[in-house]
Amino acid sequence: MTAHSAIPQADPVEIAVENGIRNLWYPVLASWQLGPTPLGVTRLGDRIVLWRDKDGEVRAVEDRCPHRGARLSLGCNLGDRVACWYHGVEVDAGGRVAAVPAVESAPMTGRKMLRSYSAVEAHGAIYLWFGEAEPVPLQVPEQLTSEAFSGFLCTAIWRCNYRYAHDNLMDLMHGAYLHAVSHSMSGGNKKAKMQLRETDAGFVYEKVDQAGQNFDWVEFGDTGVHWMRTTVPYGPGAGPGGPFWIVGMVAPITPDLCQVFFWRLRNVQGWQRDSWRFLYRNRLEGRHWAVLEQDRRILEALVPNARAQETLYEHDLGVVRLRRALAASARHQMPARNSSPVTA
Repeated sequence: MTAHSAIPQADPVEIAVENGIRNLWYPVLASWQLGPTPLGVTRLGDRIVLWRDKDGEVRAVEDRCPHRGARLSLGCNLGDRVACWYHGVEVDAGGRVAAVPAVESAPMTGRKMLRSYSAVEAHGAIYLWFGEAEPVPLQVPEQLTSEAFSGFLCTAIWRCNYRYAHDNLMDLMHGAYLHAVSHSMSGGNKKAKMQLRETDAGFVYEKVDQAGQNFDWVEFGDTGVHWMRTTVPYGPGAGPGGPFWIVGMVAPITPDLCQVFFWRLRNVQGWQRDSWRFLYRNRLEGRHWAVLEQDRRILEALVPNARAQETLYEHDLGVVRLRRALAASARHQMPARNSSPVTA
């Protein structure tokens, strides 16, 4: 055996999970982040330009002019198409070259030359479908779709791989330590027993000897989009509406960057809804950002390649289960991805 052949090859499943699992919906922007001007983003390593057509619908294609490679996100919004700033080449929402105004005719005119992305705008966010398969219907937790709930979307970019953000959401015990002075997670025991419970869409990881005291349970779901949800207790000083619901999703940007999305919701109607929304904006929002900052600081400061140097214990069962679910999702796609033709 030569020295070269003794070097283990990279695990394709690990690479797929590291970069972002395909054939899923991901939130890529809050709705307010996309105005009339084309906007370039990177998600799952793909560079994408998004814009709104004349009806306000979101369109998205690969952020590359097929002529000379200029960024279409630097160009102009023409409604049903975007025009490159460099030479005016126009590309429609299907990734086809609609016009090359500098010449009478060009071989590229009418050809599909760029990858296009299906887009859905819902719940205050813009979702894109990443993958070779046909998009499935976007299904999210009922707290986002029910008129009984009212909430706010919070989003931020963190300088870490998206899996660390996923792991953090599944880590129940960090609430009693990292967030020990939080207005909603200061109570509860610093020791707990945990259990896993399977669901139709994924699983629930929960404390068996404590409920309603801290961050005591979390659910992971795979419904064409990966999401997590939980509740944290709220005292009378936080107004009406019962427990505070959090629905979280994470979008990979690069292996070292991700964008987190957190919807913060309560079951409130009528005057109680108005009271809750006023109270959140004027008193509670700053406290919630402080909690997220604690998470961000911890994750961005993890030692390099932290996952390869871990020593896990029994409270990490939920993290292990989540990692297996992501690996299984990536492994399921391996045959299809390996046989797919290379796209433009």
